Amino acid sequence: MDNLFNPDIYWSIVATMACLAVAVFFALQRITAGYGMMYDRRWGPTVGNRLGWVLMEAPVFIAMLALWILSPRKAEAAPAAMALLFLLHYFQRSFIFPMLIRGKSRMPLAIIAMGVAFNLINAYMIGGWLFYVSPPDTYSSSWLSSPLFIAGTAVFFAGMAINWQSDHIVRNLRRPGDTRHYIPRGGMYRFVTSANYFGEFTEWAGFAILTWSVAGAVFALWTFANLAPRAMQIHRRYLSEFGDEYRSLNRRYIIPFIY
Repeated sequence: MDNLFNPDIYWSIVATMACLAVAVFFALQRITAGYGMMYDRRWGPTVGNRLGWVLMEAPVFIAMLALWILSPRKAEAAPAAMALLFLLHYFQRSFIFPMLIRGKSRMPLAIIAMGVAFNLINAYMIGGWLFYVSPPDTYSSSWLSSPLFIAGTAVFFAGMAINWQSDHIVRNLRRPGDTRHYIPRGGMYRFVTSANYFGEFTEWAGFAILTWSVAGAVFALWTFANLAPRAMQIHRRYLSEFGDEYRSLNRRYIIPFIY
């Protein structure tokens, strides 16, 4: 593990990920990932959405758990609490969310492979910082009562609640057998097109605050860079399908009142 988390290597990867996030944000203005309502057969072989989500999200859960268990700091309270929050998100995303999916949509294997790579690098950044790279006195037990941890955790759970509620709204838009698109309403959909994405970004912004780390900030940056362009594309798709009815709702893409 010492070589894997050599500070020079670690910080080079973090810096590269920060730069790539900016590049990906602009690249995704032109490239539409072919899954969900943007499904496109040109992305190649596919699997069912349920299996696809498990394959894409479970590796990061396993990787973070392994980094925690193998660390000499595994018994330290503050890093363990932060890792539990990370694992809570990915347990739901890996093993609960897929079972709630309705319909028979497909997910390209290419999307899954890219998602696995992205997730594993993020596990390396976050787990590496919490358990291997951060100075030993960074997260004492007193960190758990600090304003940063308390505020960040509140933001994290607020984002999680928004994300889960928004997914629930979308899942219940259709009756069984219906394949039409409908306008999501209620919750944070009153303000943005992609309320589920807003919730997820809010989660990781909260995580960046509660860890007060560069790794957490880069993860939040990546989340925005990946989701904001897709939110814009979904917004345009709704405008093309629903026209003035959707335009009159005056929603932003992903950040209420801002973007």
